[in-house]
Amino acid sequence: MFQYGATSGYGGQTPLAPAGNGTISIKLSQTITGLQPGTTYHYRIVAVNGAGTANGGDRTFKTASVPLSVQIVGVPNPVVFGNPFLVEGHLSGTGATNHEVVLQANPFPYLAGFQNVGNPEITNGAGGFSFPYLGLLENAQLRVVTVGGSVVTSPVVVESVAVRVSFHARRARRRGYVRLYGTVTPAEVGALVGFQLLQPGNSVNEGGTVVKAGTSNVSQFSRVVRVRRPGLYRALVKVSDGAHVSNYSEPILVR
Repeated sequence: MFQYGATSGYGGQTPLAPAGNGTISIKLSQTITGLQPGTTYHYRIVAVNGAGTANGGDRTFKTASVPLSVQIVGVPNPVVFGNPFLVEGHLSGTGATNHEVVLQANPFPYLAGFQNVGNPEITNGAGGFSFPYLGLLENAQLRVVTVGGSVVTSPVVVESVAVRVSFHARRARRRGYVRLYGTVTPAEVGALVGFQLLQPGNSVNEGGTVVKAGTSNVSQFSRVVRVRRPGLYRALVKVSDGAHVSNYSEPILVR
């Protein structure tokens, strides 16, 4: 059998295995598993027979290192305009714990190149990390890069920014009609708005309109529609400018 461990005190051993008999030298090997990467181990061979036990000399070997790799995700993705989100991830491989990493961003239209965002973070005992991100105004490419030593970069993740949609209703002058109105932030003049009646299992389109100018930061929409059926309605604002993505409003009750 072989004894092995992180020190010359060993601590682990392989099962006893027959080595034959006689006086000639033979080669012996046994497979061990569960070793840590990038670690030096001590080992020796131990022979046992009826006459007693004989220990071989102490020797060492070093296991191979596992290259570092980074994976990230935005939580949530998309994020509603003005809301904070997290860039969470994991650094794996030899030396992944207590390693410095930095978040980088390249905002739409993705021409400025990646720049550091905030301060670096230190991975925890499992290689995990989390970057809070405040005030993302447009869709952005994100990545995380290791600091020090050989630079390792995560795959690029696109964090989408969904427009913020407010939605309201009030009675119109004509009986059986209501005015559906709201705002879109940031301003998305010309975006299409669809009104939907929510029903179990699906939704029904109940007309729509176009977003119009409001202020420099907030646009607006409004239309009088006939209420064929009371219920929960929501507005869908479709955006196609590349800087933001479409979004729904919260449902409102229309009677």
